[in-house]
Amino acid sequence: MNRERLHRITVEAGKCGGRTCIRGQRIRVTDVLELLGAGASFDEILKDYPFLEREDVLAVLDYAAYQTDHVVLQTS
Repeated sequence: MNRERLHRITVEAGKCGGRTCIRGQRIRVTDVLELLGAGASFDEILKDYPFLEREDVLAVLDYAAYQTDHVVLQTS
């Protein structure tokens, strides 16, 4: 995980419902994650969203990794 890339992930009140976006653009982190999960390649995403950069897509993955890196307490 490259924490330096996380500065590309932004949150602005009134934009996309206050959800995490990429560099202040109106594309949410979850939108890019859903595209990747559906099998879209980096090249396909960058072609469909020309304002995005490869580092943006990598930042989305870094952000997702960072958000899921916590202890999970098991209950019985």
